[in-house]
Amino acid sequence: MSRDELSISTWVAAAVFALVAGVWRPRRLHWNALGSALVFAALNAGAGIYVLNHFSDSRWSTGGEPPLSAPSFSGTPVVGQFLGPLDSALNGVVGGVNEFLAFKQALPVALDFLAASGWALLVTFPLAILAAGISYAEARRRTADFEKYRATVDLLQEELEQVKRQISSGNSGR
Repeated sequence: MSRDELSISTWVAAAVFALVAGVWRPRRLHWNALGSALVFAALNAGAGIYVLNHFSDSRWSTGGEPPLSAPSFSGTPVVGQFLGPLDSALNGVVGGVNEFLAFKQALPVALDFLAASGWALLVTFPLAILAAGISYAEARRRTADFEKYRATVDLLQEELEQVKRQISSGNSGR
């Protein structure tokens, strides 16, 4: 998967999550928006960590600097056989420099993903406050409705008791 495909897949996964959650719980759109922002943040953080863990992968390089190669001193006439250990040491140093260059090229890609994750997390704070406020308002409305229905039931029970008393007093008078 290329860098662009990885970036697009985080957006697509968050959008699919939002759509599925919206269809599954359409009355909880505020929580669905928060959830999809968190999914987007998590996927981007995961992509950034993936890039950093696989920094030597050629997908993250911009192609600007080719990898370095160490010259071989073992082929030198007369003293070449004594320079063999220098070849292995030089190859180790060049390998370390190549790893550093690969990391240097992968770091901006990883930081792009981590920055997108950070921005998504920044957006989740107001979304969380908004979702909590909406849920609190809904809970208060449900409580008020329940109290209204409870008062109606109590009134109807009282009227039923009055009707029962009237019926029982009317039956005893005959």
